[in-house]
This record gives sequence, structure tokens and C-alpha cells, in this order.
Amino acid sequence: MNLSKIEIIIGMSKFSDLKSALSKIGVRGMTVMQVLGCGVEKGTYEFEIETNEEMELLPKQQINIVVETEKVDEIIELVKQEMYTGHIGDGKIFVYDITNVVRIRTGDEGVDAL
Repeated sequence: MNLSKIEIIIGMSKFSDLKSALSKIGVRGMTVMQVLGCGVEKGTYEFEIETNEEMELLPKQQINIVVETEKVDEIIELVKQEMYTGHIGDGKIFVYDITNVVRIRTGDEGVDAL
């Protein structure tokens, strides 16, 4: 079975809603980190008139999930629905192929290790 890693980077305010929605569709685990970053807008807030010349790193949350590849599209659609505001800073989703996962305690590999 193929595995994928979904990396979601969002603002700080909507994490609780996303976590609840992901739990409801059967996501069994995730790793969450508080990070700093910006996109092509260089950290400019939508209400600011001028674009920053120097990057302004804003507080974000990075959520990492490893799931069976066939669940990726469903999860991406859910994240888009939960996070969409139509404003700068809604976030980004990155998807990576995973070649293997190993649970250290038992030696289980692949989906069994999740």
C-alpha cells in the first residue's frame, strides 16, 4: 500500500476546527509544530497598503499527517473547506510520497506502523 505525507501550513487561529474535522474523517495521528514563515507576499497582511520589501515571518502552524495515498484527495478537500477564507494567509498544502514507515517499538512497517 502506498503512503503519502500531507504537510499543511496554516495560521494559528483555525487549528482546533481543522483537528476536529480531521478526527471525524478518521485521521489517526498528526504532528503539529509552531513555525514562522511567509509566502510570496513576504508576510504582508492583506489590509496593508504597501508590500514589504523585506520578508516578515509570521506565526504559523505546520501539521504533518501520513496516510494511505488513496485518502489524500479527501483530506485535501477537507482542509481546503475548513481553512478557506479567501484572504491572504489561508495556508498551503504540500504532498510527498513516503517510501516506508517503521514503528520502532514493534518493528511494524508500512500502514501497520501508522
